[in-house]
Amino acid sequence: MRVTLWGTRGSLPAAGPETVGYGGNTACVEVRGDDGSVLVLDAGTGIRRLGDALGADVTRIDVLLSHLHMDHIQGLGFFEPLYETGREVHIWGPATSEDSLRERLGRYLSPPLFPVRVRDLESHPELHHVEMGAFRVGDLEVRADLVCHPGPTIGYRISQNGHSMAYLSDHEPALGNGTLPKEPEWTSGFDLASGVDLLLHDAQYSDAEYVEHIGWGHSSVEQALAFAKAVGAGRLVTFHHDPTHDDAWIDAYTKRAVEAAEPSFDVIAGAEGASFEV
Repeated sequence: MRVTLWGTRGSLPAAGPETVGYGGNTACVEVRGDDGSVLVLDAGTGIRRLGDALGADVTRIDVLLSHLHMDHIQGLGFFEPLYETGREVHIWGPATSEDSLRERLGRYLSPPLFPVRVRDLESHPELHHVEMGAFRVGDLEVRADLVCHPGPTIGYRISQNGHSMAYLSDHEPALGNGTLPKEPEWTSGFDLASGVDLLLHDAQYSDAEYVEHIGWGHSSVEQALAFAKAVGAGRLVTFHHDPTHDDAWIDAYTKRAVEAAEPSFDVIAGAEGASFEV
């Protein structure tokens, strides 16, 4: 199983050379199974480049949305496979009691926000509400559960051949007091991430910044490290970088946080184009 990052930002940063290293696209991650199955986690602006890179041999694509905040769906209308006949595209997202996934995505993929409606896409994508629990896509086993973030938000665990990764892009497990509970097994996202080989986790803030954003649904770098330690992750990739943080800030702050925490696992600041074998 190979995991590739196509977008790692929490929102679009100001363009400039200081953001080149970690990229300027919003959340999008490709998971490619050993059998060729392709999962796309979220449809931020990074999905445009992913769509351009997918070969014609990929006939089925499953897009798993964590939630429908704009930074996680704003690239969907620019995903080229949606406009190609012969592609089998499935879009999965959280259910609500009010509107269907099609109705909610249709508010974006329709005038005046977008010129093309969902019903007019040549691939005729199938839309699915994600049910909490396990399901399969090809040879990949997917587990889904709700996590702590404003609005219905899903975290994903993906497994194949005894190896696993977890994707908790927008996640605030330390909601309220800035630290994890003393009994971490009761923490949001714990079961999804327990013992994973690779954890992609929200690390938007510094600890000082988090104090000013409690309840916004995001974590500090230090909280991401504490969560990864609590769940016993093999590697941590920090994700959902704040748009105001440039490369120098991310490098320096991540280094200080790791030196202070002294984790027993590898910590990598997530950058566009990075790829990991799981």
